[in-house]
Amino acid sequence: MILQFSHFNFSKAEPLKSSDIAKIEKEFSLPENKERKAKTDAFSKTKVKKGTTVYHIPKQIKDIKEFLEIARRKDAKSARIKKNADSVKFKVRCSRYLYTLVVKDKSKANKLKQSLPPALDVKDI
Repeated sequence: MILQFSHFNFSKAEPLKSSDIAKIEKEFSLPENKERKAKTDAFSKTKVKKGTTVYHIPKQIKDIKEFLEIARRKDAKSARIKKNADSVKFKVRCSRYLYTLVVKDKSKANKLKQSLPPALDVKDI
């Protein structure tokens, strides 16, 4: 069964009135308390350049023991330590990912720096 639809001529359509616009906005607007974007981790918000694969995206580690295990792996090439006013960032470059650990306590950061493997190339920034 074939149905035939009549064509709608848009040239004869009337422009919207201001009262119609208000009705449409009320009907289709999002509630103000709802967020449009999903809450994500800080690293997932970073801008990804064109041509970047999943292998280049950094990973944030939140456990110190896990970070030390990663730093002791065979594929760990180098480490960078960046000191900010309120925190210290430890970054370890492995073959696949760049792992980052953020430590806010200065004494823990000094202990962690001493416990990094001596074979690892460490740079202070």
